[in-house]
Parts: sequence; structure tokens; C-alpha cells
Amino acid sequence: MRRRLISTGSPFEKTSGYSRAVIDGDFAFVAGTTGYDYATMTMPADVTSQTRNCFKTIEAALKEGGFAMTDIVRATYYLVDVRDADAHFAVCGEVLGEIRPAATMLVVSALLKPEMKVEIEVTAKRRSP
Repeated sequence: MRRRLISTGSPFEKTSGYSRAVIDGDFAFVAGTTGYDYATMTMPADVTSQTRNCFKTIEAALKEGGFAMTDIVRATYYLVDVRDADAHFAVCGEVLGEIRPAATMLVVSALLKPEMKVEIEVTAKRRSP
């Protein structure tokens, strides 16, 4: 299987030289995804909504590449405020509770824009039928 690039259509992807996801064989590598609502190009103020939006964008990219959320094997979370961890993890538990990928959370000093509270990247491996 050849390498395939997945895009959300965001102009930032082209100007920054990256893809939302890269499909390579049985693997999908989803780039760091922030909480933008790509339908409205708005960013909610709270980490719970941002985390939900991250997962919606990730799920859409995986689906476009022929993967499911259940294929996620690794997740990395970046938060700018450790006080948001409980709210963030509550959404992670809803979305990934049964999937339980290997995961890492980092608290960082900032993300690209000040309104960004969370960024999530995942790796998925296609399961054999």
C-alpha cells in the first residue's frame, strides 16, 4: 500500500507543510490536533469542548484513511494547564476507555496560539479482520 495523505482542508496544513494524517500501510499517524471546530473555524474556551473537538477531528481523519478509533494504539496529550487534566481525562475516558491505548500526557508552557488548551496526536494500527 502506498503512502496516503489526509487533510482537513485547513489552509494551515498547506502553508505549514503538514498533513492531518499520513497513512502508511497498516499504520495511521495523526498529527497533533487542537480543539478547533473546523466547520466554523472557532475555538471553544473550555478544555472539555476542545478535547471533544480534537477527537472528532482525529476520528474523521482516521475514518477517511480506513481506520476506526478502536485502531488507536498510542496517544500523546499536550496540556498547557495541569488544572485542566481532570476535565481532559474525563473526555479521554469517554472516548478511549475501552480502547485504552498507550498514552503520555505532557504539560507544556504553551501551544501555537494562546486560546489552545490541548493538543492530541495518535497512532493507529489497522487490525486484521
